Amino acid sequence: MAQAILKSHNQSPRKVRLVGDLLKGKKVQDALTTLQFLPKRAATPMKKLIESAAATAKARGENPEDMTVQSVVVESAGMIKRYMPRAFGRASPIRHRKSRVIVTLEPSA
Repeated sequence: MAQAILKSHNQSPRKVRLVGDLLKGKKVQDALTTLQFLPKRAATPMKKLIESAAATAKARGENPEDMTVQSVVVESAGMIKRYMPRAFGRASPIRHRKSRVIVTLEPSA
C-alpha cells in the first residue's frame, strides 16, 4: 500500500472530487493517461499526486505498474475569507475554498 497527500490545493473540493471519482479502481498507468488528457484544472496536481504515490510504492520495493487506485479522498482544507465591497456601503463575504486530497494505491489482486 502506498499513499500520497496533497494538503492545501487552491480549488474547491466539489470541483476536485469530479476528477477524483474518475480514478477510483483504475490501474496507475490508466489513471495517469486519463489525467493527461482531462481538460480540468485539478487534473495536473492529481497526476503529480499519483506519480508521488507510485514513487513511494517503488521506494518500498513494490511494483507501481501492478497497483490500482484504491481510494481518492477529497475533503475541505479550510477557506480564506475576504469581503467584496457592494452597493450602498455594504460588503459581501467571499469564501476561497481549499482542498485536501489523499490517494491510496493497492496491489492488484
